[in-house]
Amino acid sequence: MTGSPAVPVREEEVEFTAIRAQGAGGQNVNKVSNAVHLRFDVRASSLPDAVKTRLLGASDARVSDDGVVVIKAQRFRSLEKNRADALARLQAMVDAVATVPRERLPTRPTVASRRRRVDEKVLRGRVKALRGRPDD
Repeated sequence: MTGSPAVPVREEEVEFTAIRAQGAGGQNVNKVSNAVHLRFDVRASSLPDAVKTRLLGASDARVSDDGVVVIKAQRFRSLEKNRADALARLQAMVDAVATVPRERLPTRPTVASRRRRVDEKVLRGRVKALRGRPDD
């Protein structure tokens, strides 16, 4: 998405914790805490109530039962880049639920599509009938 987000996340509502990154990286990965744990309490945030409800109702493993979003960022070797990455991922989550989903209007299949469906079923039945034991 380009431009500013519809519902911006305020950075003072986000808690960052520096942790050691996992995986390969030589000695540096064992000495330097450059990965980031981001924690964002949805219920205590200043997001609109509708956005909070959709964010808490989303089936996302990053949202805990307590209503806290936890994001781990360790893509980069720099703490600041990982921090910016985690914040961008949180903003993307909020942007995804900020747009109200359109209500689906129930529709009925057309007469032609129903006829095609029945014709295909009849044809399939004839093919299967040919698989039987031949009569002498």
